[in-house]
Amino acid sequence: MYIEAVPNRTSPPAILLRESFRHEGKVRKRTLCNLSDWSPAHVEGLRGVLKGGTVIPAEQDAFTVTRSLPHGHVAAALGTARKIGLDRILGPDGNRCRDIVLAMLVGRILDPVSKLAAARTLSPATASSSLGEALGLGEVGDAELYAALDWLLERQAAIETALARRHLQNGTLVLYDVSSSYMEGRCCPLAKRGYNRDGKKGMLQIVYGLLCAPDGCPVAIEVFDGNTGDPTTLATQIDKLKQRFGLSHVVLVGDRGMIPPSGYSNGFAAGTLASLAQARITEDVKSAGLDWITALRAPAIKELLNSGALQLTLFDKRDMASITSPRLAIPPAAPAEPWASLARFSRRAADCLPQPRPRRRAHPQARGPAGGDREGACRHQDQGRAQAGSTARHGGNRAGGRCRAQHLQNEKAFRSGYH
Repeated sequence: MYIEAVPNRTSPPAILLRESFRHEGKVRKRTLCNLSDWSPAHVEGLRGVLKGGTVIPAEQDAFTVTRSLPHGHVAAALGTARKIGLDRILGPDGNRCRDIVLAMLVGRILDPVSKLAAARTLSPATASSSLGEALGLGEVGDAELYAALDWLLERQAAIETALARRHLQNGTLVLYDVSSSYMEGRCCPLAKRGYNRDGKKGMLQIVYGLLCAPDGCPVAIEVFDGNTGDPTTLATQIDKLKQRFGLSHVVLVGDRGMIPPSGYSNGFAAGTLASLAQARITEDVKSAGLDWITALRAPAIKELLNSGALQLTLFDKRDMASITSPRLAIPPAAPAEPWASLARFSRRAADCLPQPRPRRRAHPQARGPAGGDREGACRHQDQGRAQAGSTARHGGNRAGGRCRAQHLQNEKAFRSGYH
């Protein structure tokens, strides 16, 4: 038996239950029942039974769907975060906001996407990796991600203090630099127009300063208005080092843009800019009892060169290495020409190089008088002379010939002077 759908002109097709049989050597079929009034689910169920299937009640959970999600990169990134204790620095165990922040950090490493896309990759139904399952997050909404960021902002001071206690100590170097990022939106209260490092003129931006340990590990970050000059952010970082982190003596390392009141040339003369830079050092750094390392500007470097206080021999790259070998020794009777010594040195150096393998000797029959086929060798020489004459008649490479002759003459003179 089988189910067959029979077209019925403009009406829906007729669903018939039929069977086939053989009569007088021919295959025939007859209709057993009309199933046109059945629902499609019932028809498909009967079709499955006729094919040897098993009917399962609809209320019974007969199937379990198990998804296979990528897990290797998640295990590597999440395991590294737990190994360095990042989860413990963020907050205590059992805090959902802590787990969501950790998931966003790991997701930023694996696949940086927007907050809406991050919520979808963490939810079980739309997950693209096992990150949400590994952290036991369950269903995650994009509003929860923003709420977790607000929770993280409240814990910023405690997290930075824990990082400073782990990576900074008295007498160490502290690296500090400032950068900026432009923004497309208009809702950020810190977004202002300022010096845009990305070359996006007319765009709003924010400025942020990053404090790092000597090995480059980030310790603290602070965000400023987009029109904030780089040197004006230095005072807040010094207060952070002295007050919050409790460091009495560190060496602050920054670029030249950190020192003067403005990191850019705003029409100041060289002397005025130098005096303002010294005032900034005295006001912010020295008054706090901190040492500093920075770079000199071009006028200061020229002043050192003119005063003679800069020892130029420290930057001399000549005579940094010497090669001694009997095979490279220059004979005592050296010609007066400077190029002759260089030529002899090159000749001695060339003797140390691997010599080319000798060419294979030709067959005896191709060596003229000592071989047997003298006529063939003569014909080959005649052909060579004919080709050379043809080249000369058609204006061959006469300049190349003169260069070769001059080269042979120079080599003969060089050899006679060397020996």
